[in-house]
Amino acid sequence: MFVCNMKVNYKSGFKIIFIILMIVILIIFGIGVYRVFLSRESTKDNCTDTSNISTISSSNFTNVLKTVHDNLDGYVGKRIRFTGFVYRLYDFSSEQFVLARQMIISSDYQAVVVGFLCHLNGADKYKDGCWVEVDGTITKGDYHGSIPVVEIEKIREVEAPSDEYVYPPTSEYVKTTNI
Repeated sequence: MFVCNMKVNYKSGFKIIFIILMIVILIIFGIGVYRVFLSRESTKDNCTDTSNISTISSSNFTNVLKTVHDNLDGYVGKRIRFTGFVYRLYDFSSEQFVLARQMIISSDYQAVVVGFLCHLNGADKYKDGCWVEVDGTITKGDYHGSIPVVEIEKIREVEAPSDEYVYPPTSEYVKTTNI
């Protein structure tokens, strides 16, 4: 028969349990801090998260354009994606252009240029008439008065779409969530 006799020292046992408990708490805290910083880094790296970007199509282009111009303060900070051609006027800076479409204004297919004024560092790289798709944020700018300006975050050259013409705005209401 085997007999084991142990003497338990409660003071040293309490110290060991306390140290183990503190180590576990520090590990859990460290993992939490790591996850917080990791999530911040991943949102910085993914600056064009498409979950909150509204896409403007040919069918709603002029409705959105008119709605944003009529209620600019309600749209500042909204992110949009749309396609158009680069169009410049003589008094634009080298960082400005209109991302434009031709809007049919009569039954004999007369058209005018409409679009959003855009700002992009290095915009002079894109020639007048070239088609691009942009992701950007609507801001309030000044060009002969207060107008919406799209601060471009991402831009890429594309082929001209098959529906490159747009039509005048209708009386439809364009909801903020649908632009």
